Amino acid sequence: MSWTSDGYVAVVTIYNFQQYRHIQAPGWKLGWTWAKKEVIWSMMGGETTEQGDCSRFKGNIPHCCNKHPAVVDLLPGTPYNQQIANCCKGGVLNSWAQDPATAASSFQLSVGQSGTTNKTVRVPVNFTLKAPGPGYTCGPAKIVKPSRFVTPDGRRETQAM
Repeated sequence: MSWTSDGYVAVVTIYNFQQYRHIQAPGWKLGWTWAKKEVIWSMMGGETTEQGDCSRFKGNIPHCCNKHPAVVDLLPGTPYNQQIANCCKGGVLNSWAQDPATAASSFQLSVGQSGTTNKTVRVPVNFTLKAPGPGYTCGPAKIVKPSRFVTPDGRRETQAM
């Protein structure tokens, strides 16, 4: 979504495009491996299951220093100042065919120590999606065209970095 002094802010959205298969409680868990020594400074709409070893930081401590973070959705009833759109369903997703409005889940993270341009940032690898029921598999991350956003008045268009 934007660049920061040592990284970027990203919004991650998971869509359940299954025809009739819901993701039930306890919900999804999304994991990956950082390509470099990235950290997660802060999150909204989700949280990592472990903080990891952040002992190299003094003062401002990251949300997560794990090389292999795992993120879960926040629970319903989470305070509004910790939410973003499509979050806080406890990881429960309906199927796209039955209810597209509740088939997506999003969280936002601020990533640090990652590089600050499209040329210096590396995509994470080894994505895993764990959910109740038969397993899901994840392919490698792909560089895609930027998401585009139109202002409410329809006069300006911006894009993710």
